[in-house]
Amino acid sequence: MNLVRFGLEPGADLVARDVEHTHAGSRFELVRDGRAVAPVEVPAPGAHNVLDALAALAACEAAGCDLHEAARALATFRPAGRRFELRGEPNGVRVFDDYAHHATEVEATLQAARALSPERLIAVFQPHLYSRTLHTHRDLGRALALADVVVVVDVYPAREQPVGELEGVSGKLVADAAADSAHGRQVWWLPTLPEAEGAVARMVQPGDLVLTLGAGDVDGVAEGLVKRLQEAA
Repeated sequence: MNLVRFGLEPGADLVARDVEHTHAGSRFELVRDGRAVAPVEVPAPGAHNVLDALAALAACEAAGCDLHEAARALATFRPAGRRFELRGEPNGVRVFDDYAHHATEVEATLQAARALSPERLIAVFQPHLYSRTLHTHRDLGRALALADVVVVVDVYPAREQPVGELEGVSGKLVADAAADSAHGRQVWWLPTLPEAEGAVARMVQPGDLVLTLGAGDVDGVAEGLVKRLQEAA
């Protein structure tokens, strides 16, 4: 078996060198065994997407594809909807939406947003499932604390009801966990989507980046916020 190592640091077989992030994606120079191969553009921002691109290139090479051709083909890739999807830039406020709902996804997406150097990073998170909220709220809170301002809404129940061992579970568990890790930064517990949308609309300033996160209907906050800010302009 041929093992191919890839990463962002020298020493791997495939390396992404001189990585640049923009809201439209990432650019880097592909290096194979210490030699520059080709420039690569990936229409998805964040270090995790750069690593995914390297994994795809390694798989293409293993299948017999030319690395130059594979690198060019990556530029035509179109990410799935609700994956760091730009919803608008009204009044100098960038509004993105992402499907992330596990702690590792939330952390990776917030790090991608941070790489865009916003004045403030405002995260609006909707927990998904009462059972998942009960068992992972501490991890979710630690991940969300990467933002400058955290807004947590109530749980998107999907197929569950808050009964039995889930009775009393709410998004406040996540908000409290985020507050424990936020070192004094703002954490808001606003149970309904309209409350969250209104509060964020009042607090945003030019240069801020707002990121809605969750597998439920929290993307409606992103859509509504863009409309509010456009009307205010």
